[in-house]
Amino acid sequence: MALLVFVTVLWAFSFSLIGEYLAGQVDSDFAVLSRVVLGALAFLPLTRWRGVPGRLQLGIMVTGALQFGVTYLCLYRSFSYLTVPEVLLFTIFTPLYVTLIDDAFNRRFSPVALLAAAVATLGAGIIRYDGLSDSFITGFLLLQLANFTFAAGQVGYKHLMRDNPLTLPAYRTFGYFFFGALVIAGPSFLIFGDPTRMPTTGTQWGILVWLGLAASGLGMYLWNRGACLVDAGTLGIMNNMLVPAGLLVNLVIWNRDADLLRLGVGGSVIVLSLVLNARYHPRARLAV
Repeated sequence: MALLVFVTVLWAFSFSLIGEYLAGQVDSDFAVLSRVVLGALAFLPLTRWRGVPGRLQLGIMVTGALQFGVTYLCLYRSFSYLTVPEVLLFTIFTPLYVTLIDDAFNRRFSPVALLAAAVATLGAGIIRYDGLSDSFITGFLLLQLANFTFAAGQVGYKHLMRDNPLTLPAYRTFGYFFFGALVIAGPSFLIFGDPTRMPTTGTQWGILVWLGLAASGLGMYLWNRGACLVDAGTLGIMNNMLVPAGLLVNLVIWNRDADLLRLGVGGSVIVLSLVLNARYHPRARLAV
Protein backbone atom coordinates (compact mmCIF):
# COMPACT_ATOMS: atom_id res chain seq x y z
CA MET A 1 0.00 0.00 0.00
CA ALA A 2 3.04 2.27 0.35
CA LEU A 3 3.04 2.92 -3.43
CA LEU A 4 -0.57 4.08 -3.32
CA VAL A 5 0.15 6.41 -0.40
CA PHE A 6 3.14 7.91 -2.22
CA VAL A 7 1.12 8.55 -5.38
CA THR A 8 -1.75 9.98 -3.31
CA VAL A 9 0.64 12.66 -2.01
CA LEU A 10 2.03 13.22 -5.52
CA TRP A 11 -1.42 13.67 -7.03
CA ALA A 12 -2.58 15.86 -4.13
CA PHE A 13 -0.09 18.50 -5.28
CA SER A 14 -1.18 17.99 -8.90
CA PHE A 15 -4.79 18.96 -8.21
CA SER A 16 -3.77 22.29 -6.71
CA LEU A 17 -1.36 23.07 -9.55
CA ILE A 18 -4.03 22.35 -12.14
CA GLY A 19 -6.62 24.44 -10.33
CA GLU A 20 -4.32 27.39 -9.70
CA TYR A 21 -2.41 27.63 -13.00
CA LEU A 22 -4.13 25.66 -15.77
CA ALA A 23 -7.91 25.39 -15.32
CA GLY A 24 -9.71 27.98 -17.43
CA GLN A 25 -6.46 29.20 -18.96
CA VAL A 26 -4.99 26.30 -20.96
CA ASP A 27 -7.05 24.19 -23.38
CA SER A 28 -8.08 21.06 -21.52
CA ASP A 29 -7.60 18.75 -24.50
CA PHE A 30 -4.07 20.05 -24.96
CA ALA A 31 -3.36 19.64 -21.25
CA VAL A 32 -4.46 16.01 -21.39
CA LEU A 33 -2.60 15.34 -24.64
CA SER A 34 0.63 16.85 -23.32
CA ARG A 35 0.49 14.63 -20.24
CA VAL A 36 -0.08 11.54 -22.38
CA VAL A 37 2.72 12.39 -24.82
CA LEU A 38 5.24 13.11 -22.07
CA GLY A 39 4.32 9.92 -20.24
CA ALA A 40 4.69 7.94 -23.46
CA LEU A 41 8.08 9.52 -24.20
CA ALA A 42 9.30 8.70 -20.69
CA PHE A 43 8.51 5.01 -21.11
CA LEU A 44 9.34 4.70 -24.81
CA PRO A 45 13.05 3.85 -24.26
CA LEU A 46 12.06 1.25 -21.65
CA THR A 47 9.40 -0.49 -23.71
CA ARG A 48 10.03 -4.08 -24.82
CA TRP A 49 8.65 -4.67 -28.30
CA ARG A 50 9.51 -8.34 -28.70
CA GLY A 51 8.56 -11.21 -26.45
CA VAL A 52 5.37 -9.51 -25.19
CA PRO A 53 2.18 -11.32 -26.25
CA GLY A 54 -0.05 -9.28 -28.52
CA ARG A 55 -2.99 -9.94 -26.19
CA LEU A 56 -1.11 -8.35 -23.30
CA GLN A 57 -0.01 -5.37 -25.41
CA LEU A 58 -3.59 -4.71 -26.50
CA GLY A 59 -4.94 -5.22 -22.99
CA ILE A 60 -2.55 -2.69 -21.46
CA MET A 61 -3.41 -0.22 -24.24
CA VAL A 62 -7.10 -0.61 -23.43
CA THR A 63 -6.50 0.07 -19.73
CA GLY A 64 -4.55 3.20 -20.66
CA ALA A 65 -7.27 4.38 -23.03
CA LEU A 66 -9.82 3.95 -20.23
CA GLN A 67 -7.94 5.01 -17.12
CA PHE A 68 -6.11 7.94 -18.66
CA GLY A 69 -7.64 8.89 -22.01
CA VAL A 70 -11.39 8.70 -21.43
CA THR A 71 -11.17 9.54 -17.72
CA TYR A 72 -9.31 12.81 -18.06
CA LEU A 73 -11.22 14.03 -21.11
CA CYS A 74 -14.55 13.47 -19.31
CA LEU A 75 -13.23 14.96 -16.09
CA TYR A 76 -12.14 18.22 -17.73
CA ARG A 77 -15.42 18.52 -19.66
CA SER A 78 -17.50 18.05 -16.51
CA PHE A 79 -16.29 21.44 -15.26
CA SER A 80 -18.44 23.04 -17.99
CA TYR A 81 -21.57 21.76 -16.27
CA LEU A 82 -20.65 21.45 -12.59
CA THR A 83 -19.24 23.69 -9.93
CA VAL A 84 -15.89 22.69 -8.44
CA PRO A 85 -17.51 21.41 -5.18
CA GLU A 86 -19.90 19.27 -7.23
CA VAL A 87 -17.03 17.79 -9.27
CA LEU A 88 -15.19 16.87 -6.10
CA LEU A 89 -18.33 15.50 -4.52
CA PHE A 90 -19.21 13.28 -7.46
CA THR A 91 -15.74 11.72 -7.66
CA ILE A 92 -16.36 9.92 -4.35
CA PHE A 93 -18.25 7.14 -6.12
CA THR A 94 -15.04 5.67 -7.59
CA PRO A 95 -14.46 3.15 -4.73
CA LEU A 96 -17.88 1.61 -5.34
CA TYR A 97 -17.05 1.13 -9.02
CA VAL A 98 -13.68 -0.42 -8.14
CA THR A 99 -15.30 -2.96 -5.82
CA LEU A 100 -18.17 -3.83 -8.15
CA ILE A 101 -15.92 -4.17 -11.23
CA ASP A 102 -13.48 -6.37 -9.32
CA ASP A 103 -16.36 -8.57 -8.16
CA ALA A 104 -17.57 -8.83 -11.76
CA PHE A 105 -14.08 -9.94 -12.88
CA ASN A 106 -14.04 -12.63 -10.20
CA ARG A 107 -17.72 -13.56 -10.47
CA ARG A 108 -18.27 -13.01 -6.78
CA PHE A 109 -19.83 -10.60 -4.32
CA SER A 110 -17.66 -9.24 -1.48
CA PRO A 111 -19.91 -7.53 1.07
CA VAL A 112 -17.04 -6.43 3.32
CA ALA A 113 -15.14 -4.72 0.51
CA LEU A 114 -18.35 -3.07 -0.67
CA LEU A 115 -19.15 -1.93 2.87
CA ALA A 116 -15.64 -0.53 3.32
CA ALA A 117 -15.89 1.34 0.01
CA ALA A 118 -19.29 2.71 1.06
CA VAL A 119 -17.82 3.94 4.37
CA ALA A 120 -14.98 5.62 2.45
CA THR A 121 -17.56 7.25 0.20
CA LEU A 122 -19.38 8.53 3.26
CA GLY A 123 -16.14 9.96 4.61
CA ALA A 124 -15.37 11.81 1.38
CA GLY A 125 -18.98 13.00 1.25
CA ILE A 126 -18.67 14.51 4.72
CA ILE A 127 -15.66 16.47 3.53
CA ARG A 128 -16.95 17.67 0.18
CA TYR A 129 -20.72 18.07 0.41
CA ASP A 130 -21.58 21.72 -0.29
CA GLY A 131 -24.95 21.43 -1.94
CA LEU A 132 -26.03 20.93 -5.56
CA SER A 133 -26.98 23.27 -8.38
CA ASP A 134 -30.28 23.03 -10.23
CA SER A 135 -28.85 21.62 -13.46
CA PHE A 136 -26.10 19.08 -13.12
CA ILE A 137 -27.27 15.86 -14.78
CA THR A 138 -25.02 16.16 -17.85
CA GLY A 139 -21.97 16.93 -15.74
CA PHE A 140 -22.86 14.21 -13.28
CA LEU A 141 -23.07 11.61 -16.05
CA LEU A 142 -19.76 12.77 -17.56
CA LEU A 143 -18.06 12.52 -14.20
CA GLN A 144 -19.54 9.11 -13.46
CA LEU A 145 -18.18 7.92 -16.80
CA ALA A 146 -14.79 9.28 -15.74
CA ASN A 147 -15.05 7.53 -12.38
CA PHE A 148 -16.09 4.27 -14.01
CA THR A 149 -13.32 4.25 -16.61
CA PHE A 150 -10.70 5.19 -14.00
CA ALA A 151 -11.87 2.30 -11.83
CA ALA A 152 -12.10 -0.08 -14.80
CA GLY A 153 -8.56 0.78 -15.89
CA GLN A 154 -7.11 0.12 -12.43
CA VAL A 155 -8.92 -3.16 -11.91
CA GLY A 156 -8.37 -4.23 -15.51
CA TYR A 157 -4.61 -3.67 -15.28
CA LYS A 158 -4.46 -5.55 -11.99
CA HIS A 159 -6.21 -8.61 -13.42
CA LEU A 160 -4.39 -8.38 -16.75
CA MET A 161 -0.97 -8.54 -15.11
CA ARG A 162 -2.08 -11.32 -12.77
CA ASP A 163 -3.42 -13.48 -15.60
CA ASN A 164 -0.48 -12.85 -17.95
CA PRO A 165 2.67 -13.28 -15.87
CA LEU A 166 5.96 -12.29 -17.52
CA THR A 167 9.56 -12.51 -16.41
CA LEU A 168 9.99 -8.92 -17.64
CA PRO A 169 9.75 -6.06 -15.10
CA ALA A 170 6.40 -4.29 -15.35
CA TYR A 171 7.96 -1.02 -16.50
CA ARG A 172 9.06 -2.77 -19.71
CA THR A 173 5.43 -3.05 -20.80
CA PHE A 174 3.86 0.06 -19.25
CA GLY A 175 4.60 2.17 -22.31
CA TYR A 176 1.64 0.47 -23.99
CA PHE A 177 -0.57 2.12 -21.34
CA PHE A 178 0.29 5.58 -22.66
CA PHE A 179 0.10 4.45 -26.28
CA GLY A 180 -3.50 3.44 -25.61
CA ALA A 181 -4.28 6.77 -23.96
CA LEU A 182 -2.79 8.55 -26.99
CA VAL A 183 -5.35 6.85 -29.24
CA ILE A 184 -8.04 8.74 -27.30
CA ALA A 185 -6.30 12.02 -26.43
CA GLY A 186 -4.80 12.68 -29.88
CA PRO A 187 -8.00 12.66 -31.95
CA SER A 188 -9.85 14.50 -29.18
CA PHE A 189 -7.42 17.42 -29.38
CA LEU A 190 -7.56 17.47 -33.20
CA ILE A 191 -11.37 17.57 -33.15
CA PHE A 192 -12.21 19.61 -30.04
CA GLY A 193 -8.98 21.39 -29.07
CA ASP A 194 -8.65 25.17 -29.11
CA PRO A 195 -5.21 26.19 -30.50
CA THR A 196 -5.72 29.74 -29.22
CA ARG A 197 -5.56 28.57 -25.62
CA MET A 198 -2.04 27.20 -25.51
CA PRO A 199 0.23 27.78 -22.49
CA THR A 200 1.61 31.31 -22.52
CA THR A 201 3.95 31.40 -19.52
CA GLY A 202 7.00 29.47 -18.42
CA THR A 203 5.14 28.47 -15.26
CA GLN A 204 2.33 26.85 -17.24
CA TRP A 205 4.77 24.97 -19.46
CA GLY A 206 6.77 23.88 -16.43
CA ILE A 207 3.67 22.57 -14.68
CA LEU A 208 2.61 20.64 -17.79
CA VAL A 209 6.06 19.04 -17.99
CA TRP A 210 5.98 18.13 -14.31
CA LEU A 211 2.45 16.73 -14.62
CA GLY A 212 3.40 14.72 -17.68
CA LEU A 213 6.62 13.21 -16.35
CA ALA A 214 5.97 12.98 -12.60
CA ALA A 215 2.22 12.90 -11.97
CA SER A 216 1.29 11.01 -15.14
CA GLY A 217 4.42 9.07 -16.08
CA LEU A 218 5.75 8.02 -12.69
CA GLY A 219 2.42 8.41 -10.88
CA MET A 220 0.32 6.26 -13.18
CA TYR A 221 2.95 3.52 -13.23
CA LEU A 222 3.36 3.38 -9.45
CA TRP A 223 -0.37 3.62 -8.85
CA ASN A 224 -1.10 0.67 -11.12
CA ARG A 225 1.77 -1.34 -9.63
CA GLY A 226 0.37 -0.59 -6.20
CA ALA A 227 -3.06 -1.66 -7.38
CA CYS A 228 -1.60 -5.08 -8.22
CA LEU A 229 -0.43 -5.52 -4.62
CA VAL A 230 -3.63 -4.80 -2.70
CA ASP A 231 -7.18 -6.10 -2.69
CA ALA A 232 -10.04 -4.29 -4.40
CA GLY A 233 -11.44 -2.89 -1.16
CA THR A 234 -8.19 -1.18 -0.20
CA LEU A 235 -7.69 0.04 -3.77
CA GLY A 236 -11.13 1.63 -3.82
CA ILE A 237 -10.59 3.33 -0.48
CA MET A 238 -7.21 4.75 -1.50
CA ASN A 239 -8.95 6.47 -4.42
CA ASN A 240 -10.86 8.56 -1.90
CA MET A 241 -7.81 9.41 0.20
CA LEU A 242 -7.02 11.89 -2.58
CA VAL A 243 -9.84 14.11 -1.33
CA PRO A 244 -8.46 14.96 2.15
CA ALA A 245 -4.87 14.91 0.85
CA GLY A 246 -5.69 17.38 -1.89
CA LEU A 247 -7.53 19.65 0.51
CA LEU A 248 -4.66 19.65 3.00
CA VAL A 249 -2.10 20.57 0.33
CA ASN A 250 -4.33 23.35 -0.99
CA LEU A 251 -4.95 24.68 2.51
CA VAL A 252 -1.31 24.71 3.58
CA ILE A 253 0.23 26.10 0.37
CA TRP A 254 -2.49 28.30 -1.11
CA ASN A 255 -4.33 29.11 2.14
CA ARG A 256 -7.76 28.27 0.76
CA ASP A 257 -10.68 28.27 3.17
CA ALA A 258 -11.62 24.81 4.31
CA ASP A 259 -13.86 23.40 6.99
CA LEU A 260 -11.24 21.81 9.25
CA LEU A 261 -13.84 20.04 11.36
CA ARG A 262 -15.40 18.32 8.36
CA LEU A 263 -11.94 17.56 6.99
CA GLY A 264 -10.94 15.89 10.23
CA VAL A 265 -14.18 13.95 10.64
CA GLY A 266 -14.31 12.82 7.00
CA GLY A 267 -10.64 11.84 6.98
CA SER A 268 -11.14 9.81 10.15
CA VAL A 269 -14.07 7.98 8.55
CA ILE A 270 -11.91 7.11 5.51
CA VAL A 271 -9.14 5.79 7.77
CA LEU A 272 -11.77 3.76 9.63
CA SER A 273 -12.82 2.19 6.33
CA LEU A 274 -9.22 1.07 5.76
CA VAL A 275 -9.13 -0.52 9.20
CA LEU A 276 -12.48 -2.19 8.58
CA ASN A 277 -11.34 -3.65 5.29
CA ALA A 278 -7.98 -4.83 6.64
CA ARG A 279 -9.61 -6.39 9.71
CA TYR A 280 -12.52 -8.25 8.15
CA HIS A 281 -11.63 -8.79 4.47
CA PRO A 282 -9.70 -12.10 4.20
CA ARG A 283 -7.90 -11.13 0.99
CA ALA A 284 -6.89 -7.77 2.44
CA ARG A 285 -4.81 -9.34 5.19
CA LEU A 286 -2.84 -11.25 2.58
CA ALA A 287 -2.39 -8.41 0.14
CA VAL A 288 -1.57 -5.29 2.17
